[in-house]
Amino acid sequence: MGFRRTLAPDRRRVVTDPLTGWLADALGATPRDLALYQRALTHGSQGAANYERLEFLGDRVLGLTIAEWLYERFPNEAEGALSKRLNALVSGTVCAEIARELSLAAHLRLGKQARDDGAFDSDNVLGDAVEALIGALFLDHGLAAARGAVRQLWASRIERDVRAPQHPKSALQEWAAAHQRRPPEYAIVERSGPHHAPRFTVKVAIGKLAEAVAEGASKQEAETAAAAALLAQLECGR
Repeated sequence: MGFRRTLAPDRRRVVTDPLTGWLADALGATPRDLALYQRALTHGSQGAANYERLEFLGDRVLGLTIAEWLYERFPNEAEGALSKRLNALVSGTVCAEIARELSLAAHLRLGKQARDDGAFDSDNVLGDAVEALIGALFLDHGLAAARGAVRQLWASRIERDVRAPQHPKSALQEWAAAHQRRPPEYAIVERSGPHHAPRFTVKVAIGKLAEAVAEGASKQEAETAAAAALLAQLECGR
């Protein structure tokens, strides 16, 4: 059965469908093609018609929107500083935070095993679903609507740091160079958990000077956490 548009774009009428109402509040636009958003909320454990393709699209739309916004907001910053801000703002961790603020997990469509494994609270799953929703909004309403939603959802975060944040891995690399030490070396210690919610344990070491171990939902996230832990350890030892 097709979805019939019953609301004006400005949402002045009462929304009767719970998902439509939630989407309108979360994204600032009433769905025209509800099936797009339903797919954006459908995990791979439910079959082939899942959010993966929309997540691919939404990731690019998010990156473009944030890059454009940073270019406007920080006109005097160099490319390197803007890149640091961009990487921090589009990270899976931030996307998962956005998902939790929207109570997105309540609308996820998961297979029984994925639900039992706790996929509804996985940073990977929640972050991917947020990007998929951005992709769906882009297809349904265009770039202007997607830009507006991203700016609304990320508004508090873009102003959070007066200075561009230094990525822990870059900071650790710079520390090693400044102290004439070998570059940091990363190694995966363990990979555990189901496919949709993996956990990585990574060790980072600077020669025989010091090392640290940390976990994350992805190899990159674990490396970042390990770098931050080692950097804190080294700075405390000054």
